[in-house]
Amino acid sequence: MVANIAGLLLAFLVAVGPALTLAHPGPSSFLKRPSIQPDPLQPYKAIPLQSWRNPHKVCHVKPGRKGSDDAGRIRDALHKCNNGGTVVLDKDYTICSPLDLRFLRHVDIALTGKVGFCPELDYWQQNLFEFHFQDASSWWVWGGEDVHLYGAGTGVIHGNGQAWYDAHAANSSVRRPLLFIADGWHGGSITGLKLRHSPNWHNFIANSSDILISDMDLFSRSSSENAASNLDGWDTFRSDNIVIQNSVINHDDDCVSFKPNSTKILVQGLHCNGSHGISVGSLGNYPYQYDIVSDLYIYNNTMANTTTAARLKVWPGADAIKTGDPPWVGGGGKGYVRNVTYDTMINDNNNLAIQIDQCYGAINASECLDHPSGVILTDVVFKNIWGTANGADDPVAGQLICGSEDSCDNIRAENVTLSNPSGQPPQWQCRYMDEELLDLGGVGCIPA
Repeated sequence: MVANIAGLLLAFLVAVGPALTLAHPGPSSFLKRPSIQPDPLQPYKAIPLQSWRNPHKVCHVKPGRKGSDDAGRIRDALHKCNNGGTVVLDKDYTICSPLDLRFLRHVDIALTGKVGFCPELDYWQQNLFEFHFQDASSWWVWGGEDVHLYGAGTGVIHGNGQAWYDAHAANSSVRRPLLFIADGWHGGSITGLKLRHSPNWHNFIANSSDILISDMDLFSRSSSENAASNLDGWDTFRSDNIVIQNSVINHDDDCVSFKPNSTKILVQGLHCNGSHGISVGSLGNYPYQYDIVSDLYIYNNTMANTTTAARLKVWPGADAIKTGDPPWVGGGGKGYVRNVTYDTMINDNNNLAIQIDQCYGAINASECLDHPSGVILTDVVFKNIWGTANGADDPVAGQLICGSEDSCDNIRAENVTLSNPSGQPPQWQCRYMDEELLDLGGVGCIPA
């Protein structure tokens, strides 16, 4: 009888194979999910963070030989420990085939090791998950309900970005994958991960809700003459009640970008270095789409060496062309931005502290004035904005430019204190603004 039981157990372990080991009752040998809460401000509604996990339902994923494809092993482990368990990724793993993880339910993932992706650029060109928004694509997609992914400060996701930067410089039609996509993720958290050398945007949070993102460390830089561009930290799209907080971002492009239909989002405690700012938009670039962005609170963030700290960018009401390789054609969309607050933003050596641009992509001012944006900005507040400009536009410290008298309403500024390297008082280029609502300091508004 004992021999039969032993034989059955051995057969089970062989069937499970090298991919994973199911934990047995007793002390666990992995880091439990950390207790991280929104802090100091609270989200628009509570995020479920206390869900229970079975301490005896644990799947440790064993990687294959170096450079082999671990996608199947990771997927199998997540299926086995879905619905109440924990999957442990504490080694070095390589993903060489598309990985769709949108089936997750009530599961923790302890990614305390390292995940990388095979450097087969030609293969990935034909095998990426595609999203019909700004050509977004990726090698893996995460989603589900009550999902907690954590790295405890040691977990790494590495995108091998340099190969993609160089390939894109040689051929601008090369599609660079996004490092991480959450699509249809409802409830849970993403914490304590190091994201390194993303080929494109670091994170795309789409069609998701009720997520806490915290204690992240993002770093992507090129080591060659080819620029590492379009490396947004987070882009939110059709998502509600998201918190992004207490993280460090060193990269190019937007630190956070609120894409269409981003609502009830709190961003706090970020340190963004070398970015294009914390940005609403761009919006209105698709003529068939009605874009909504509302209820954003952006609190206590430090912006260093950026082109703009606080930014709203909206396309005009007709086709415009934003320069680039290839150029980006957009404009003609409609919608609104409402109830957006930038509160306590520290500027350190930035070009501009504030920028409202309803002429995004327009070749010149007259083109924008002839075709004002169909995306209306209302109830936008900038307060407690202070620090230093870098002199790139000295003495101009910001731009607040609307496309028409009717496209902006109730744009306010309070307690804004900026200093220029020249010592000249800051000037603010304004168009179609109610200047009585703008406490910008310095000279105040000048014509744009």
